Amino acid sequence: MANVLTEERRLAVLAVLVNGGSVRAAERQTGVHRDTIVRLMLSIGEGCQRLHDRMVRDLACPFVDFDEQHSWCGKRQAHVQEGDGADVGEQWTWASICRTSQFVIAWHVGKRDAASAEIIVGDTRARLAVMPQVATDGLALYEAPIARHFSRAVPYVQTIKRFAHGGGGRPGFAEKFSHARGVDFIEKRAVLGAPDMSKATTYAIERSNLTNRQWNARLHRRTLAFSKRLDSHRASIAIGYVYRNLCHVPRNMRVSPAMAAGVTDRLWTLAELLAAVLAEKEGDKPAAQPLTIPKPEGAARELPGGRGWLRVLPGGPGGPAPSPAPATPPAAPAASSGLTFDADGQADLFSWTPKARPLPPRGTQLDLFWDPPPEGR
Repeated sequence: MANVLTEERRLAVLAVLVNGGSVRAAERQTGVHRDTIVRLMLSIGEGCQRLHDRMVRDLACPFVDFDEQHSWCGKRQAHVQEGDGADVGEQWTWASICRTSQFVIAWHVGKRDAASAEIIVGDTRARLAVMPQVATDGLALYEAPIARHFSRAVPYVQTIKRFAHGGGGRPGFAEKFSHARGVDFIEKRAVLGAPDMSKATTYAIERSNLTNRQWNARLHRRTLAFSKRLDSHRASIAIGYVYRNLCHVPRNMRVSPAMAAGVTDRLWTLAELLAAVLAEKEGDKPAAQPLTIPKPEGAARELPGGRGWLRVLPGGPGGPAPSPAPATPPAAPAASSGLTFDADGQADLFSWTPKARPLPPRGTQLDLFWDPPPEGR
């Protein structure tokens, strides 16, 4: 391809693809044939995956969110027939993101099943060096892989959206169109460990999915630019994520996600990315290393053998004793109440004796502390 396309034309094709253009749109704008664009895209996508495998290792992400995004390949699931194969129909983009840096840690394109959940959780775990707090939606497929790869001590919380129901009782309406009705409330459920519930959310990965759908023509809803082949679909997903990690600065940040995550020290240009991915050689996938358990906030003691931390509660053994609360001064005795008070200022109700005074007017409730009005009123 280097003998056919100049660097300027390859850059022009890549610029269209990473900014929401389809293959045919890139063909119209650059004059490059669509078959050549697809071959170039496959080479760049494979190089992006190799570059990501080499660079993204030993991350220290305090919060990691998982989610999956719907798309299709070849035809919609309703039109899939027996014998079409697993490459046709619904395809889900599974991804994990570091919430603080907005860095996409790993991704996988496959079906919405336990095998795909195992792949994305295992790939994410292999790229981490510090135990994070994990957040997902209510999909039960995440629970077993997270417990297996991160151990049952990982702080893992699910944020489950409860959608408004409607549709006049029509079967399946609320389940299919509940996103248009809005979210009634979000239920947070601790699954493993002791997560900080105040920091449990999946907004970062959901916002990433929205950006993914806007910037990748194959993921648009009701689009004609959907992928016809699964390898093209996977290459397009890889290009989009690597470009966002290395070459894009989010508007609420001053650096790229890769710079914020410590993966690189500079903002990459599109030309640097193209040259790097085409020259990237095949390498090994990252392997899982022992995770460092971060010190919790407040007083804590480290357990031997790197097994974590023991939080010290106030007033417990080894912890500072709580300061005594200031004494509350006793309330002043009520004037002319007819009661006696002990040394602590407590009233003795049984010592009350009525005074020689007239009773309240008939028909009113008796008040033990009622005083008659002055004479003449």
